[in-house]
Amino acid sequence: MLNPMLRGVLAATLLAGTALASEAAENFNRIATFHVVDNLPAGADAAKATVAEIITATADGNTLVYTDSPGNRLGIIHITDPKAPKPAGAVALGGEPTSTVVAGGLALVGVVTSKSKAEPSGHLAVVDLATKAVTATCDLGGQPDSLAKSPDGKFLAIAIENERDEELNDGALPQLPAGNLTLFSLGADGSVDCTTRKVVDVTGLSGVTPEDPEPEFVDFNDAGQVVLTLQENNAIAIVDAASGKIVKDFSAGTVDLDGIDVKKDGVIDLSGKMEGVAREPDGVQWIDADRFVTANEGDWKGGSRGFTIFKADGSVDYDSGTAFEYETVRLGHYPEKRNKKGNEPEGAEVATFGNDRLIFIGSERASLVGVYKDEGAGKAPTFLQALPGGIGPEGLLAIPDRNLFVTAAENDLREDGLIGSVVTIYERSDAPAAYPSIVSADKDGKPIGWAALSGTVGDAKTPGKLYAVIDSAQSIGRILTIDATQTPALITEELVVTKDGKPAANLDLEGIALASDGGFWLASEGNPEREKNKTQSTLYHVDAKGEVVEEIALPEALAANATRFGFEGVTVTGSGADETVWLAVQREWKGDPKGFTKLLAYKPATKEWAAVHYPLDKAQKGWVGLSELTSVPGGFVVIERDNQVGRDAAIKKLVFVPMAGVTPAPLGGELPKVEKKDLADLLPALAAPKGYVLDKVESFAIDADGNAFVITDNDGVDDHSGETQFIRLGKIALPM
Repeated sequence: MLNPMLRGVLAATLLAGTALASEAAENFNRIATFHVVDNLPAGADAAKATVAEIITATADGNTLVYTDSPGNRLGIIHITDPKAPKPAGAVALGGEPTSTVVAGGLALVGVVTSKSKAEPSGHLAVVDLATKAVTATCDLGGQPDSLAKSPDGKFLAIAIENERDEELNDGALPQLPAGNLTLFSLGADGSVDCTTRKVVDVTGLSGVTPEDPEPEFVDFNDAGQVVLTLQENNAIAIVDAASGKIVKDFSAGTVDLDGIDVKKDGVIDLSGKMEGVAREPDGVQWIDADRFVTANEGDWKGGSRGFTIFKADGSVDYDSGTAFEYETVRLGHYPEKRNKKGNEPEGAEVATFGNDRLIFIGSERASLVGVYKDEGAGKAPTFLQALPGGIGPEGLLAIPDRNLFVTAAENDLREDGLIGSVVTIYERSDAPAAYPSIVSADKDGKPIGWAALSGTVGDAKTPGKLYAVIDSAQSIGRILTIDATQTPALITEELVVTKDGKPAANLDLEGIALASDGGFWLASEGNPEREKNKTQSTLYHVDAKGEVVEEIALPEALAANATRFGFEGVTVTGSGADETVWLAVQREWKGDPKGFTKLLAYKPATKEWAAVHYPLDKAQKGWVGLSELTSVPGGFVVIERDNQVGRDAAIKKLVFVPMAGVTPAPLGGELPKVEKKDLADLLPALAAPKGYVLDKVESFAIDADGNAFVITDNDGVDDHSGETQFIRLGKIALPM
């Protein structure tokens, strides 16, 4: 039976023990995650991709409305109780929705009906939210993107993008027909009179290719002015909605970025630079009557990895430079495989909560939302916190009257066994921020880059001191030092694993243990099933400086049966001539009984190998394997888990393996089968942050004071939200 006391403790400690110490009076914390697949209409194929892209709400904040472009529909969620969002149905639109706003009881939706990018077309759909029916449409003469409603409810603005074809001439501009800004007058009930359509020509303005403006995002200020980003054209226009006249237009400008990662090489190296980078803004929001903020994603040649506050006259009031990018690095969310444009800030939102004017910037590739406090003109905004959610937060929505903030994540990866599109709800309160639970310190003014923590061990002498390794998500093997006495836990040092004085190649570090000489034993998983660059599971002995002292390969007979599911943990028992290095093999190899994997035992003194068989639980879905191995009095603690995520996750647990009376047998013969005792169910702790259950629980360690810790692996932010959970378990009572 699972330890019932520990089961309850786990659910509570994640939020309480990992709370981010903050001087801010109020913070946002995630309170619910809604899976978009739960809102499919009757008869819809649940296996097909679903998306929540742009999201808005009714005036009372009790109903969310989002666009689902691949489903050609509008989705509705009731959040009367925001901690328990409920599906409220969908509306078929007959085309691809790109954006929506709510006016009265109506949702106004931009719908794309283009035959091709060379023949753009679309319409404005008017949806009655009570009857869930399209009551009217207005032809737009092109492909709509962003929509915005004026604060007084009198006008609707639509950016008609007519987006470029990235496959045509490598996406080069110009690509006609040109887009425009389209305006409609709205009735008191939010209704639209199609005859009031006014097309504002935004060609010929400042920019890269003035004949092809590439409109992207719109927003209104209280004076009835529309700010419009012309993304690929790297320009911005301000238009008076009543007259349709252009008040101001200007280039979004360029930035010089120094101290960024510019190479796609599996290493977060913040020593590169890029000069003259076009901002190419995407999302835009007015802050006040004279200032607005842009999220500078880039879509063609630019993207400055941050955000900019402009004044209405076109001057720059503030630019974030590398600051936002560094926050994604510090939190382990940096998408190293996207180095051309870095974290790609895409969405922006501005709202007043209490006395605080807040700016929200959504990073599409880092899957984070940065929350900043506006300090007024001429002052840098203050970074407050970062919010995790699904993969690729596209839509950002503040509901200040209810102290809520909502994100819509567009990526649906269920076809690959990963998480689908989700809507995440956060609440602002005086509770401390629960995320992040682990961050990195700065070295020489730059955060230590990290991701994919895959194995951990406690220091033998210093309480709260842990060592962790990073797997092949990053190309250079490193040993990180973690100070767990701080909240959040702090990565304080990094040590590169070297061989002959150079970074060791082909490492896939999945486990770490203390060696008696002050160095470490490292378990590298490898993959002998790859067609190219095949590698085997290998045991490394490194000194305290990270230099490889010895590389221990598998015996030939064992290597012949190995699969890609190799070493996943390493630990040490005994000392001197009796020292034994134990290695956990994730799943059964060829020649193993079905449902059994091995714990391998290697004696450095004699270089002899032996093993025992470990019985794996049967998977309800996918597979089950081991992810960690830690020596404790009387035996081992292992992490046994399935490879499922979210609501499909069924097995994420700590297991005690008693070793009294068990002697590992030489390889080649029958191996003794160990018993196991379930120690703790980790699912409550993984679900406690109100997100979704993460797949890879890969690290377990006990520090010098006997406190236990579990850490998840974020896969290097590759098809992953980037979220890492550092879970504090306290002292664990082992079975007698």
